[in-house]
Amino acid sequence: MPTAILVPILMGTGLLIWEPKDKKYRNSYVLTAVLLTSFLVAGCVFLSGKEGSEAFSCTLLRFSDTLSLALRADGASRVFGTMIAVLWPITTVYAFEYMEHEGGENHFFGFFTIAFGVVTGVAFAANFLTLYLFYELLTLATLPLVMHAMNHEARYAGKKYLIYSLSGAAFAFIGMVFLLNYGTGLEFTLGGVLRPELIEGNEQVLLWAFLCAFFGFGVKAAIFPLHGWLPDASVAPTPVSALLHAVAVVNSGIFAVMRLIYFGFGADFLRNTFAQSVAMIAAIVTIVYGSARALRTPHLKRRLAYSTVSNLSYILFAFTLMTPEGMVGGLAHMVYHGVIKITLFFCAGAILCKTGKEYVYDLEGLGGAMPVTFAVFTISSVALIGVPPLGGFAGKWCIANAAVATESPVAYWGIAALILSTLLTTLYLMTVVLRAYFPVGEEYREGLADVRDPGAAMRGTMVLMTVGGTILALCSRPLIQIAREIAYGLI
Repeated sequence: MPTAILVPILMGTGLLIWEPKDKKYRNSYVLTAVLLTSFLVAGCVFLSGKEGSEAFSCTLLRFSDTLSLALRADGASRVFGTMIAVLWPITTVYAFEYMEHEGGENHFFGFFTIAFGVVTGVAFAANFLTLYLFYELLTLATLPLVMHAMNHEARYAGKKYLIYSLSGAAFAFIGMVFLLNYGTGLEFTLGGVLRPELIEGNEQVLLWAFLCAFFGFGVKAAIFPLHGWLPDASVAPTPVSALLHAVAVVNSGIFAVMRLIYFGFGADFLRNTFAQSVAMIAAIVTIVYGSARALRTPHLKRRLAYSTVSNLSYILFAFTLMTPEGMVGGLAHMVYHGVIKITLFFCAGAILCKTGKEYVYDLEGLGGAMPVTFAVFTISSVALIGVPPLGGFAGKWCIANAAVATESPVAYWGIAALILSTLLTTLYLMTVVLRAYFPVGEEYREGLADVRDPGAAMRGTMVLMTVGGTILALCSRPLIQIAREIAYGLI
């Protein structure tokens, strides 16, 4: 398991030192590093579920009886690990073609590969100390990717990203300290680690500590009002945006919040408290706010970024229900949203790469000029809206069912927010589709004669993601069953 973390970190660092001049050698080196890492992660995922899986639990460094850096592959790790093992190589192939017009490929792919190893550490962390270490390293590994262009906008976005992330991590650290002092340790334990004899009389301070950690980890999950870094980070190259907004950073925040609620403080301790209400209301507000801002934002990548803000809080809302079924809905939508959103960003990148157009009002008539790109964009948009039987529907359905089962008035408001957000999602995505396929006037024809879909690498990855996402949606039962087994402690 440590090998799956060290290989991409060392090979990425090697690329930064080597700086090859030949594109063919560099791409082969990067693809080898990424595929080898995915193979190692897949091995941890599939073999850890079998007998003798103790081999997939190891202690890297022990500081005391309660503090250690350790790795383990449990059910939640396997879900997150599978996501990154599948999506990272696909994004890498897409990036080979896309980065030709950005430049600085050695620098980009070096940190891109290092980030793969760091995210793997987040996925397979066995306790909060290890999770926190890789969580902080993820900020440092992805910061150069956000600032890749090194212009004024990129430097500003990078500074904002760094300030938000480090500040959030500081608040998350507060929760970790309280878990250490009032719990049995920092090891992830389904049901929580708090000791009943220490909780009595300290309930209020522990609930405030939870909220500090929730909003601290929630920074990377773009919870309102701590979401500001995410739209600004869309200045990064599109492969980075795809990973930031669909896989690496935001899902690390989501994953950390899930660990905090279900494996740290414990859902039973938090349920029906003011802390649960505050966390749930914050998620509900973010759902509506993100969708409304997406509708008002004309810049395509920023529109998708605000869409991510909203959809991440679908998942947070599910987790803050603090029931096993809420955890099921959150895990399911985390997977479906990741697949759909990375595909939408691939399409936005293809448009930018082939036309230079960044704004929705400039996309008139591009549906005919770029048929593959906009076919993929349309299918992915319908999926994100939640039209059955595509992926967005399955995730939302699980979340709504879990919310109804709680019989909580706040949860009912959450269902209303999901419905309103679905309407807004339809408007801000279908506006793009309608402009592309049904242009107004004849001015749009100017400059379209030479516009084409991107090359085989970008086009192939977009089609692959669309087909794979559709198959995953049509075969949703196994995924939901796995999520249910994780939530109920069966795996």
